[in-house]
Amino acid sequence: MTADRHARLATARLYYVSASLHALEGALRGGADLFQLRMKDARDDAVLAAAEEARALCHRHGALFLLNDRPDLARAVGADGVHVGQDDEPVAAARAAVGTDRVVGRSTHAPEQLAASPDADYVAVGPVHATPTKPGRPAAGLDYVRHAAAHAGDQPWFAIGGIDEQTVGDVVDAGARRIVVVRVLDEADDPERTARALRAALDRAPVGRAA
Repeated sequence: MTADRHARLATARLYYVSASLHALEGALRGGADLFQLRMKDARDDAVLAAAEEARALCHRHGALFLLNDRPDLARAVGADGVHVGQDDEPVAAARAAVGTDRVVGRSTHAPEQLAASPDADYVAVGPVHATPTKPGRPAAGLDYVRHAAAHAGDQPWFAIGGIDEQTVGDVVDAGARRIVVVRVLDEADDPERTARALRAALDRAPVGRAA
């Protein structure tokens, strides 16, 4: 896993983010190939305990495991990388903490933030729709997805924000070939089936086109 983290990232399509592990195994069976543990307000010992379990599950299914916002804990737990937001430390500082062999991702919400993030291994683009997981963050809309499709170049990027089985088609039509999801899997009665449906929608569009 260590040697090919960036190669795996390049082919990843379905990225699941959650503060909980209850839907993780089903999501992985259904085709999620990245998982980010996002426990913003939890104690370090709770994050580390959940991260140990999540890392083991992800690696058993051949998926990458990332930790939100904490490069120090990501390195300590053997995560495959870390994700940092616009209000977190810069990508360069996160990379210095976790090492060049791990993945560092960055949230972006507007074209100027995308342009300012060439040193990230991937970027998240959104929120496409307003979502309670990002309270107070206005929707960036499909226009930002179209902008990323035209301007991100070879940098992997994932559309994020309110994407579900009903809206994924519009996001793909706008040029996204990779998505981040949260609630649609957190709240799914059958996370495996839901993940398979999302993957099917993504897989209808080749990753090499508008990726």
